[in-house]
Amino acid sequence: MKTGPGLRVDCRIIVSTRIRCGMAIVFIGIGSNLGDRIRNCKKALMLLEEGGVIIRRSSLYETEPWGRREQGLFINCVAQMETGLGPWELLEFLQGIESKMGRDDSGMWGPRIIDLDILLYDDRIIPDESLTIPHPHLHRREFALAPLSEIAPDIIHPALKRSIADILSGLAGAGSMNMLRKVEVR
Repeated sequence: MKTGPGLRVDCRIIVSTRIRCGMAIVFIGIGSNLGDRIRNCKKALMLLEEGGVIIRRSSLYETEPWGRREQGLFINCVAQMETGLGPWELLEFLQGIESKMGRDDSGMWGPRIIDLDILLYDDRIIPDESLTIPHPHLHRREFALAPLSEIAPDIIHPALKRSIADILSGLAGAGSMNMLRKVEVR
């Protein structure tokens, strides 16, 4: 269908990739290291459906903590989602899920019942005080890159202009990898 002045696109048509007009493709990092970590991540995935459609999700991985080491191991995964929420609306939505699930403010990189991070939002770059997209530490975090690479290895990091798989292999080559173990095969 041609578009231009005076022409419109019929956004009711859903293409085979399930991407609809006006919808963003986002990747959400999910992590938990308190309580029943697997159950917490699965509950967060279920609650994410209230803000859009989960297209894919990675396996669950057990990983070492990042930043503050003196805490329990994390369970992490990544969900690819289609949403009509804007970036700040999505941030507020994710913070609402964290609150609903009982997350408290345990400080930066502290233990948490659930942690939800916007890793990528389409190919946007947002350098704002309240929201930075792509996630500012994504390129250094194996616990986010490995599950993201599992479901979208060829996605290009909009700021670094490199594929997620390439960034992940660079971490391995630099000896920067932490313990990472799949706990559930998808």
